[in-house]
Amino acid sequence: MSGKQYALDAYVLDTLMRDLVGHDRRTSAFLVYLSLYASSEAGFARISHAQLAERTGLSKRSAQDAVSHLIDRGLLRAEKSGATEVTRYQLLSPWRRPAG
Repeated sequence: MSGKQYALDAYVLDTLMRDLVGHDRRTSAFLVYLSLYASSEAGFARISHAQLAERTGLSKRSAQDAVSHLIDRGLLRAEKSGATEVTRYQLLSPWRRPAG
């Protein structure tokens, strides 16, 4: 058993889970969001679709579709510096509004 602990924003479990799983019918997107969250450092994660698939138990295609859905929903931004580079993901939290 891993000694890691994660602190999730309450919004992720109270609202986002219900929205992605219940409303959008995209359980895979919620699993991918959680996996990216767990893999991230300072809000960024470098991970391949194959690694996401293995970590979540999804097929590679399902992981790709989930990533696309998260990008479309404004929950994720993806950057790739070259054709052979692993994608760098930025997890977005649009429910957090900057103060001021």
